[in-house]
Amino acid sequence: MRNLSEIVDSLERRIVKLLQEHKFLKQKNESLQDELTDLQLENKRLREHLEASDKKIQTLKAANALLGSNEYKKETKLRINGLIREIDQCIVQLSE
Repeated sequence: MRNLSEIVDSLERRIVKLLQEHKFLKQKNESLQDELTDLQLENKRLREHLEASDKKIQTLKAANALLGSNEYKKETKLRINGLIREIDQCIVQLSE
């Protein structure tokens, strides 16, 4: 009978220990999920900032070329031609 009681006590201790570990791991998981969400938001913000910076760089390159620099002249001409095509398409759509 005593042996059975010891086995039950041992099982109870193991169950309590497993429940505590489960609770700890659950809290850790929630913490990591929160951290992941924060990092995803930060990543999105940084990507948006990078895109905005790239657009500013392209605009500055175009402005530099328009001011007489030969360095970005080809890119600027291509961009202007693209804008002209877009304007032409808008005019065609308005004419219809």
